[in-house]
Amino acid sequence: MTLSDERTSGHLHVLDEERCRALLASHHQGRIAWNAGDGPQLLPVSYALHLGEVAFRTSPYGALAQLRRPTMVAFEIDEIDPVAGAGWSVLVRGRAEPVTRADDLATLWGQEGMVPWATGTRNLVLRIAEHSISGRAVRAPYAD
Repeated sequence: MTLSDERTSGHLHVLDEERCRALLASHHQGRIAWNAGDGPQLLPVSYALHLGEVAFRTSPYGALAQLRRPTMVAFEIDEIDPVAGAGWSVLVRGRAEPVTRADDLATLWGQEGMVPWATGTRNLVLRIAEHSISGRAVRAPYAD
């Protein structure tokens, strides 16, 4: 079965931008991927949306601190229900860079989703300047 066949069979659905943004707004954990100097990296982060962009706090000394220099990244959230054979994912691709405006930092600091799970100093706030957003949902054949 080709991808176009799956799209018309009712099992794979491309999510429109509005639905992708709604899913991003209603969740607070995702994964960020980038090509680091020593190879691909993929790490979980707690995040919030600010002015339509994904933002998160991290340590200025950890692996994610590499993103303080503008870096192309992929950010993904998803939900999978293996019992129902259903799930969805949203992918944001763009440039990670520090948030530097004082008023943006003040707004983000206490925003829901911005408190990292990891302990320690997490005062580097990064955002993803979005280049593209896409999403899809899938359900098992027996779910029709």
